[in-house]
Amino acid sequence: MENHGRALRIEHEHETLSAGWAGPRKWKIIGPQCSEFVRKQLEPLVKQIRATKAQLDRLTKEIEALVAEEKIPVGLGALTVSLIDGEVCNWTRFVHRKAVGSYTGCCPSEHSSSGVQRFGAIDRHGNKHVRVLLVEAVWRLLRWQPNWHARQKYLEKLRVGASLKKKMAVALARQLAIDLWRWRTGRATAAELGWTVNSATSPMLGTNQ
Repeated sequence: MENHGRALRIEHEHETLSAGWAGPRKWKIIGPQCSEFVRKQLEPLVKQIRATKAQLDRLTKEIEALVAEEKIPVGLGALTVSLIDGEVCNWTRFVHRKAVGSYTGCCPSEHSSSGVQRFGAIDRHGNKHVRVLLVEAVWRLLRWQPNWHARQKYLEKLRVGASLKKKMAVALARQLAIDLWRWRTGRATAAELGWTVNSATSPMLGTNQ
């Protein structure tokens, strides 16, 4: 909706709209700068955007509340843990780590023949939503969890170029899924995985952290 409003003003006034233009403070400044025609087109969008954001905020709080009583690893976030739990439904249905890795779709595809084994890009056969959540969480954990065992394992490779770093993020996403499985099923504690934990209701553990 924000992009729609931005495109509308570009089309009629050859001017763009800044990020968050529908917010009360920015709209108070931007609104009078638009022509009457454009302003009347944007005003309904402003109401829709604000209503949608209010609904998203409410739903986010409801989802985070599902794990509000738990100790969540710093950087992982209550929202991410709750969303992944909701996608997985029941962590105990995985009998071993390979099943968890396969579920994420982060396993490398294989092209083997005549005793020669070759691996390609990830197969993407798993849960797309979980895969996206895991990759996003990896970047946060690399910053907030310096003692995470997987980070320590790939530390040297993570210092190389951006291309290899992205590949490592996918490998770490698969490892993160396995670690979450171990943690959620009681096979390992957060401390054993190298994670520091805090209350899920802590300000540090919001959507972005």
